Amino acid sequence: MKPTIIIGGGIVGLFSAYFLQKEGIEVTLIDRTDLKDNCSTGNAGMIVPSHIIPLAAPGMISKGIGWMFSSKSPFYIHPRLDYKLAQWCLLFFKAANEKQVKRAIPFLKNLSLLSKALYSEFKVEHPDAAIALVEKGLMMAYQTESVEKEEIEFAHLARKYGLEAEILNQADIKKVEPNLDLKVRGAVLFPGDAHLDPGALYGFLKNYLEAKGVKFHYNTQVLGFEKRGSKVEAVLTDQGKFEAEKVLLCGGSWSGELGKMLGFSLPMMGGKGYSFIQENRPEIKQATILTEMKVAVSPYGNQVRFGGTMEIAGTNQSINLNRVKGIFESINRYYPDFESKFPQENQIWKGLRPCSPDGLPYIGFAPGTTNVLVGSGHGMMGISLAPATGKILSQLHQQKDASIAIQGFEVGRFA
Repeated sequence: MKPTIIIGGGIVGLFSAYFLQKEGIEVTLIDRTDLKDNCSTGNAGMIVPSHIIPLAAPGMISKGIGWMFSSKSPFYIHPRLDYKLAQWCLLFFKAANEKQVKRAIPFLKNLSLLSKALYSEFKVEHPDAAIALVEKGLMMAYQTESVEKEEIEFAHLARKYGLEAEILNQADIKKVEPNLDLKVRGAVLFPGDAHLDPGALYGFLKNYLEAKGVKFHYNTQVLGFEKRGSKVEAVLTDQGKFEAEKVLLCGGSWSGELGKMLGFSLPMMGGKGYSFIQENRPEIKQATILTEMKVAVSPYGNQVRFGGTMEIAGTNQSINLNRVKGIFESINRYYPDFESKFPQENQIWKGLRPCSPDGLPYIGFAPGTTNVLVGSGHGMMGISLAPATGKILSQLHQQKDASIAIQGFEVGRFA
């Protein structure tokens, strides 16, 4: 029997391998990099069932236009002559409406809740995995009246869909963050959310899979595919040919190029984000989003990670220091007493989140094929949605029904 080939060694690829090998399926994973530093290792590590609104939402167009004029803004599309970018922006514009968002909410919510449940199972099954999983919720802290209105409206919406949401005043926030004052009007706490150390999770999974016999091929560039009819029989690379029983495309921001090689459209842009770690003094205890600046705060005891920005950048991986300054300046804007220090360039992590135009991932069989599955396009929620995506792909791989409805994630929806 030929192995299943997974293309892409990010967190979605690893969780797909994890669930496949549990079913006794031989897995070979190939990646274009050395897997030492990627989009899965330095993000905020948040597990967020509360995030039921996709990136393409009403209001993002007008906000995005305003943010375009600031190099430190949370969301930025660099204007350039690029057909792929123009196509992506047009599809984003078409998806950013209330009807599409209402359709997306149940799919995103159920995928997120499945992931959260799988993380809980993972924690029980692997008590030795030091992944710093903290299940204390996520706080959305706001400073302005307009954002306060938005967040409280969203809290009511989340409750309507069965999620817990607590509206906090300043006295409530002080109980959650006793060590320092927040310069905010208030906050919303989502108790069902969590966060973990993404680098520790990634390292544990990779070592675990290697020990279980999953074969890893690093620095291996996919050049094409060998097909017979609607079946892919081999993956062609610069390191030779890999024969395949089935193929999973989990290539992150490069998945669009893989789809093109197989003759189908998978609109995708890399959304560049940055993060850096600071000594946690005075200690921040609560995972938080600084909402006006869209900055994520993930505390891990004596360290805390600050991360953010969504810079639609294709596959450009250079560091834009102005965007990092935007994250850094937000720290003391919200935490006036926090002892922040601007990071050296070699201390700044960057990653390309794979962004679909409608803000929903691609999960399922690739159009025009019988043995190719896709798991990509998770945007900022790769860590949050990876276990559920891997589980569903393993179920589809074995011709089983998926645990949840996945019509909203159809791979060929833009074909």
